[in-house]
Amino acid sequence: MADDVFSALSGDAGRLPRAASVVLVVIDGLGAIGLRAHAGHARNLTAQMTKRDVATSVFPSTTASALTSILTGVWPGEHGLMGYRVVDPDRDLLVNQLTGWESEGLDPATWQMAPTIFERAAATGHGAFAVGLAAYAQSGFTRATMRGAAFAAEARAADRVRLAYALAEQNAGSLVYCYLPEVDKAGHKHGMASTEWLAALEDVDAALSARVPSGVGVLVTSDHGMIDVPERRQIVLDEAHLTGIRHVGGEPRMIHAYLDPAADPEEVIARWRSDLAGLADVASRDEATAAGLFGPRVADAAAARIGDLLAVPRGNGAIYDGTAADQRGRGMVGQHGGLTPEERQVPLIGLGAFAH
Repeated sequence: MADDVFSALSGDAGRLPRAASVVLVVIDGLGAIGLRAHAGHARNLTAQMTKRDVATSVFPSTTASALTSILTGVWPGEHGLMGYRVVDPDRDLLVNQLTGWESEGLDPATWQMAPTIFERAAATGHGAFAVGLAAYAQSGFTRATMRGAAFAAEARAADRVRLAYALAEQNAGSLVYCYLPEVDKAGHKHGMASTEWLAALEDVDAALSARVPSGVGVLVTSDHGMIDVPERRQIVLDEAHLTGIRHVGGEPRMIHAYLDPAADPEEVIARWRSDLAGLADVASRDEATAAGLFGPRVADAAAARIGDLLAVPRGNGAIYDGTAADQRGRGMVGQHGGLTPEERQVPLIGLGAFAH
């Protein structure tokens, strides 16, 4: 996607037509399947979406990994954000790659290892802007993934879209990123079957009905989709299941498990495969990287952050550490991170100069 955007800005032949400026809109948490299933609540977007207007997100299909891939143009194996929570191997400390940058001592300049699309834009003479919520302006995740962009904030989705369009129109040749997290937030808290999720979808769809300035190309996509996890599909690991495990990272739809140094890896993996038979797929770090799950190339520093074993629930299940002191995450309805089409198929819709 990144190469296509820069080809459109430079006028080179590519999959996108030439555009005076480009706006990249990311609707967090909106999968292509979920969007089409609720087309009546997103008539503007679905009216402009053909069967071919889809893309495939990365693995893990979670914001820390997938949004970083959108904003760098590379797989997690190259940028290094391998999931929601991973171990910092230098400190043997479990860190949150979305919200834990400051509290857990991650350096945004080095922990995220790839140049951003904004740095690339600036290096080739294009303006670079990011539009989001004010609360995110100085976060570690923003500083890691939006290096090189001038950040601007608006509270309402419609105002964020209007500002992004205005920046694109006023700054010829620019790349403008617009982030809309409302659908993801509603899905996590209430689920995709809720009136709150539908209202968030309608609000975002209305925001994107605004007129696109002449000559501006708009790409509307998402970092991942989502599925609802009912309470009966929660898989809770007790102390017996966790024997030999020193850290449980990742998230409920994609677990990174890190072994105690004295544990026998083959015994633990065999036990997890037996315990989770029919419920989840279990793989070692080497098996996952050899299968290309994190991309065709995995840097050594990124590989060191991957769990010794991974567990990906089948269907709409979710895995929880039942021994953890904080069990609030088990109240989350909408979830993502796994390999299902609902989580990995995302829309890729062109508006303005990119419309069909």
